[in-house]
Amino acid sequence: MPGAVVALAFAVVARGLRAVTDGGAIAGAIIAFILIVGGGPWAFVPLMAVFFLTLIATRWRAEDKRTLGIAERRGGRDAGQVLANLGASVLCAAAAFAFPNRSAQLMVGAMAVFAEAAADTVSSETGQAASSQPRMILGFRPAPVGTNGAVSPQGTFAGCIAAAIVAWIAVICGVVASRWAPVIALTAILGMLFDSVMGEIFENRGRMGNDAVNFVSTVLAADLALLIVFLSQRV
Repeated sequence: MPGAVVALAFAVVARGLRAVTDGGAIAGAIIAFILIVGGGPWAFVPLMAVFFLTLIATRWRAEDKRTLGIAERRGGRDAGQVLANLGASVLCAAAAFAFPNRSAQLMVGAMAVFAEAAADTVSSETGQAASSQPRMILGFRPAPVGTNGAVSPQGTFAGCIAAAIVAWIAVICGVVASRWAPVIALTAILGMLFDSVMGEIFENRGRMGNDAVNFVSTVLAADLALLIVFLSQRV
């Protein structure tokens, strides 16, 4: 089956680049396969965009981040991290397969997950590498680089750009209609900011782990996007 071959090739490439662990590669292959089955072969392209955007951001000034002790682990992202960032897209893609008459709408939710995942990682990695003085998202008090919930203009701007790139790639590939690109980008940015809020309130206090925060933020982006889509079609 072509979808399985593409998914397997994606996993092999990701593992070869040391972007993921063995478990992360398996999780990525499963996500890619379900995405292709539910959204069609072109739905794989936005996933590739997320992969390369996050890979570039993670490796940009990696030595500087390693010196600060905030760099991504050398072995790459594990299965838990992959599922936390992209797992919600599987729910949308599976629903699109089960309800083909709603596929076009449901794939907007899947793309919002991808855009939020890209925005969150790119904003975090870019901000950590480029910002000398991030501030907490609530209250804007100065914070050390790498603090959960800390944001910077550089990182936030980079995250917004990443969200827009993923949204428009989804449009160019025909996965979603062009009118949904702003919705995908906007809900992804809201999810990115919500991630920072949750990081400050819950993660810093040990009430939630990073994977849980990431998953909830992607679910929020998907839910907001789907809510806008379905409400707009009722008007």
